[in-house]
Amino acid sequence: MAPQHRRVRARALAVGAAAVAVSAALAAGPAAGAVPMDETGAALPGPTGRPTPAAGAQPAPGAQPAASAFPTPDIHVPAVSVPELPAVPEVRPPSVPALAKGVPPFGAFLASDERGVERMEQLSRWLGGAELRVGHTYLPGNHWRDIEGDVGFLQAWADWRNADAKRMLVLNVPLQERNEAGVPDEEVRELLRRGAAGEFDHHFRALAERLVALKIPDTVLVLGWEMNGVTYTHRCGPDPENWKKYWNRIVTTMRSVPGQKFRFEFTPNRGRDAVPWTKCYPGDDTVDIIGMDSYDQPRGMSFDEQVKEPYGLQAHVDFAKAHGKPIAYPEWGLFRNGDNPEYMRRMLAWMQQHRPLYHTVTDYCPHGVWQCDDNPDSSRVFRNALHGRTPEDPQTPAPAEPPAGPKLPEHCMPLDLGRWVEHWLGGKLCLRLDWWSRSG
Repeated sequence: MAPQHRRVRARALAVGAAAVAVSAALAAGPAAGAVPMDETGAALPGPTGRPTPAAGAQPAPGAQPAASAFPTPDIHVPAVSVPELPAVPEVRPPSVPALAKGVPPFGAFLASDERGVERMEQLSRWLGGAELRVGHTYLPGNHWRDIEGDVGFLQAWADWRNADAKRMLVLNVPLQERNEAGVPDEEVRELLRRGAAGEFDHHFRALAERLVALKIPDTVLVLGWEMNGVTYTHRCGPDPENWKKYWNRIVTTMRSVPGQKFRFEFTPNRGRDAVPWTKCYPGDDTVDIIGMDSYDQPRGMSFDEQVKEPYGLQAHVDFAKAHGKPIAYPEWGLFRNGDNPEYMRRMLAWMQQHRPLYHTVTDYCPHGVWQCDDNPDSSRVFRNALHGRTPEDPQTPAPAEPPAGPKLPEHCMPLDLGRWVEHWLGGKLCLRLDWWSRSG
């Protein structure tokens, strides 16, 4: 899909002529499903796999995307500060009782550049002082210099991350320049072969060195996200084997930079999409986190179906568990089913149950709950569930004490095999004191 600029609507804009002008500028937008851009040139996140673009969203026949840069966005959206809404009484819906426990670390995608940093504090106030532990941004994929981290906004994100040791920075990294330029499969296949051979290693070494120099060496790097779809030049489908080799070269290269502490996240779209995402998995040695981008789509699909579908939410959890990896949700939100509070409740409860390392909602229309006025019911559910929350520190919980085993019989000497072995055996093993008299 050609990148388009999706509208972002702020809440409670001031009245007057300025408000009228801003409202008029923001009222129009492209067909749902197009991939928007912000002013930095970085693609705004959003579902890019299975949905069919609305009529009129396809490029003209024979049109070719420019090879050197992104197309100019259709609409220029001026920077708009997002004022805090007046405080309202907190009402917790009885349908989200699981959130009474501590919540996993969370945040939101609010903008790629410095505006995203500024809006973190505003969103926190809207959530009653909730602690947004996770910052999420994207490198543009126009040119290799973008992928090398030659973008000014990284300094603002580094400052935000380093202001609190508990914070986490998540950075999506394209694997190819011209990443949304509609590059055909044949060319993608050749680029993957070249990447697997090491031709692009120096770009990722430069990125690693820049992140270390910015003092954010523990950044979570979401490499080549949604690789099981068809949108990005870094997609896996044209050549899964070379895609995996390319990923492994990138990780090996970036881990070789002194001072790095990166965590590398493998994040497909939910569902099968163009190819099963399991075919793209590069291996446990180079993957630290298994994420999933999951939006409320396609139209008419219930949350239970999103859980049970092939390569869906349950398959994601099961796959990560089998490989001993934590899960994450770097992109999630509303989409094809509109303002759907039931989806919002169920998704929050799902994450509460399965305890991802983090999650960040995509907060612009049509997906969002704060910068989008189109989803008031879902917005209330989200706000009530996370109002005033302080996330738990991500850590492995201490094992519970195993239950006491059955009472041992008399004339028996217990064998000390350890608590957990005895737990799984159902109790202690016993050696009878008269065993020698029974061996004849």
